[in-house]
Amino acid sequence: MTHKLPMTLLAQLEDVAVFQTAAFTNKDECEADITSQLRQADYGTLNLGLHVNDSAAEVLDNRMRLLTAMNEQFTSLPSISARYTPIKRLHWVNQVHGNRIHDTDATALSMRPVAADAMLSQQAGVGLAIMTADCVPIVLYQPASGKIAAIHAGWQGLACGVIKATTECFTDSGQIMAWIGVCISQQNYEVGSQVRDKLLAGCIDSQSLTSASIEKFDERYVMASKNQIADDSRTDMSKELNIDPRYLHKSVDKLSNYAKVNTDKIKLNLPRLAADQLSTAGVILCNESPIDCSYADARYYSYRRQTHLRQPATGRMALVIARRSATQ
Repeated sequence: MTHKLPMTLLAQLEDVAVFQTAAFTNKDECEADITSQLRQADYGTLNLGLHVNDSAAEVLDNRMRLLTAMNEQFTSLPSISARYTPIKRLHWVNQVHGNRIHDTDATALSMRPVAADAMLSQQAGVGLAIMTADCVPIVLYQPASGKIAAIHAGWQGLACGVIKATTECFTDSGQIMAWIGVCISQQNYEVGSQVRDKLLAGCIDSQSLTSASIEKFDERYVMASKNQIADDSRTDMSKELNIDPRYLHKSVDKLSNYAKVNTDKIKLNLPRLAADQLSTAGVILCNESPIDCSYADARYYSYRRQTHLRQPATGRMALVIARRSATQ
């Protein structure tokens, strides 16, 4: 973690850095919090979402702490330019599960965030932050132009081609690099088969996958799921989160009853689909480590885990890309 905040430096490339935030600084802290607050909102220690009924003052303070920690990370490194520019602006958007792209350089920074699911910037001293609690966050960087981007890609965003639309905004020639942040894994992302159908149809319409990936869509991204949640699933989840299985009894039974009605269930691999859409767009994925699962790892926020535990709310983490100085 970076500067006592639950924040990890994922990549550092000259004047650009990528940061992943979390809910807690260590595993012991998050397990103790979840065990004691099963019926309460789980806002952790670095909630960055203003829309989840947390204290606005605390969230804004968290965002300032994040910006401060990012600049401290930059200044701790040897300066590569006499024109060093600190990160002065950290942009956020009101994410709506679509494919609208916000050019932050074309508009003034406002207290009211723009409704969009992707952001672009080519200015120095700017950071772009995407909030998630299971969806796939992605950041892009093109060294030749200095342009950066941040993308929010849930299954709806992947269906409507938000990744392709964002990469098409990189009009300059030059390789684009990408990093995928913490998101829900296939093992924990069970949905109805109708979601798979809409996702496949969307990928075909947006031409965001190769024909080979379309032909092998189920093989690559879909896994069969049991129609009911068995007792051993309840036990596995309690072990994963270090929670007494009795606390999960009612919520899991409720999910089991739902599954009996909606028997056609599958599990989707959203991070793999996002990676393939990036590859189809000619983007190089640069993750050096496996992508953590937001649901299975209690250090992170998870909307689905919140629902399963019957918590009234949970916070939001962020994947952030920031550019500190002008391209040389």
